[in-house]
Amino acid sequence: MANEPTLMIELGPAIPFTVADAAMPKGTVCKLTDPFTAVITEAVGDPIAGIAKNEKIVDGKLAHGMYRTGIWKVYVSGSVAAGDPACTSSVANQFEKAATNEEDIAGTFLEDATTQQTCLMELKPFSVSLA
Repeated sequence: MANEPTLMIELGPAIPFTVADAAMPKGTVCKLTDPFTAVITEAVGDPIAGIAKNEKIVDGKLAHGMYRTGIWKVYVSGSVAAGDPACTSSVANQFEKAATNEEDIAGTFLEDATTQQTCLMELKPFSVSLA
């Protein structure tokens, strides 16, 4: 994979989520599925499980640490400004400005950036039901 986020300031411990017994690079952005499972993001606005703490190898283990907080250097898809809400992008491991009424927010951008640039983002996922 490419464009993995880089942890700049750790604000909390990684939380063990259930994962598949498959390879996953350090810094992979993962979406939340049931039950308490992290899988690689696939689309804009996926609910966030977290960002992989370490590389996951095929080793038979089905738990892996995911950060759900922190200040991260992330790759951006589209244009973002400091203070904009962030959501997952259709490009693996990238984030974009959340649309108005987006229900799954990954965090807040702390700097301005445009496509393929990096900027700081506070990872703090939350979901709301707006329907």
